[in-house]
Amino acid sequence: MDSYNAAMQLSETASVSVPLTRLVRAAIARDGGWLPFDRYMALALYAPGLGYYANRSPKFGVLPRSGSDFVTAPELSPLFGRALARQVAQALQASGSDEVWEFGAGSGALAAQLLEALGDAVARYTVVDLSGALRERQRERLCAFGDKLRWVDALPDTLAGVIVGNEVLDAMPVQLLHFDGTQWAERGVVIDGEAFRWDDRATELRPPFDGRFAPDTVTEIHPQAEAFIATLAERMTRGAALFIDYGFPEAEYYHVQRSGGTLMCHRAHLADTDPLVDLGRKDITAHVNFTAIALAGQNAGLDVLGYTTQAHFLMNCGVMGDLEGADLKTTANTQKLLTEHEMGELFKVIAFAKGCDPAFATAPIGFARGDRMHTL
Repeated sequence: MDSYNAAMQLSETASVSVPLTRLVRAAIARDGGWLPFDRYMALALYAPGLGYYANRSPKFGVLPRSGSDFVTAPELSPLFGRALARQVAQALQASGSDEVWEFGAGSGALAAQLLEALGDAVARYTVVDLSGALRERQRERLCAFGDKLRWVDALPDTLAGVIVGNEVLDAMPVQLLHFDGTQWAERGVVIDGEAFRWDDRATELRPPFDGRFAPDTVTEIHPQAEAFIATLAERMTRGAALFIDYGFPEAEYYHVQRSGGTLMCHRAHLADTDPLVDLGRKDITAHVNFTAIALAGQNAGLDVLGYTTQAHFLMNCGVMGDLEGADLKTTANTQKLLTEHEMGELFKVIAFAKGCDPAFATAPIGFARGDRMHTL
């Protein structure tokens, strides 16, 4: 990116921070001087036109010089979508459907990969995305697929087909809890002069885990992500759902050594732990508690088909065969999706189904080896 474009981008992202800060300050004032973190996070990410995912700044890319803040698997390698497509194809057949739903389609890279790989197996591809700015970019990228595509900004009353969500759950607002060694408090945000600061208030909320917590632990609970899965289950008449994200089962998530929690910000391919500055100019995420996600789906009537690492899932879906004959760049980037110290171990895949061919529940190809459902 040349210096002029870099300067323009810096100006644009800076311009959203001031009005977004003003919006958050007004919300804190309306709430009596204290805003719970989940509401703060929702404004920081999704306030119309201003929040990180609602403004027009670049977000997805391999290198910082593109103006991006982080890279996701589909941007890193086209083989991610090609491998995932094999599991989607099996799920479409098992559900008797020809429709795919993608939640939070980002740059549109995964949609393009799936549509190309699945071909005539997909008659309609529906993108559910709250961001008008991202929907515009997706339309530009996916115009070649024509009438197969449609965009909606909310869940329909009913849906059938195969649902895909790559790095969606981690961007859903979380509540923060702080343990002082004796009691729990909910962590919120207050105004401190020209800045924001943390402030804790007594709460009945608790992490969904009976283990020991170290004094001064800060951690997250995920009621919005769990409610999303439950709503999805209630509205799905027939189909399957696949979610790929970074996270842990409950016992690892709330392990005593993870006393700082998992909240993280991403900007220019660098990570930091302070979501109270640079509003609208960086991503805010938390790792996923996959046990809670599995229980939310199961309690709402979904069958949990499998849970495994991204590396096992992609290899089960044939990515190693795809690497044969691939160029050096594709090979190197695909290895990042698989290796333990990169994305292969931290990222997990969880699958649900409802109303599908019973044989599918016993043999989803992505979980043939390395299934970790016993850890949930």
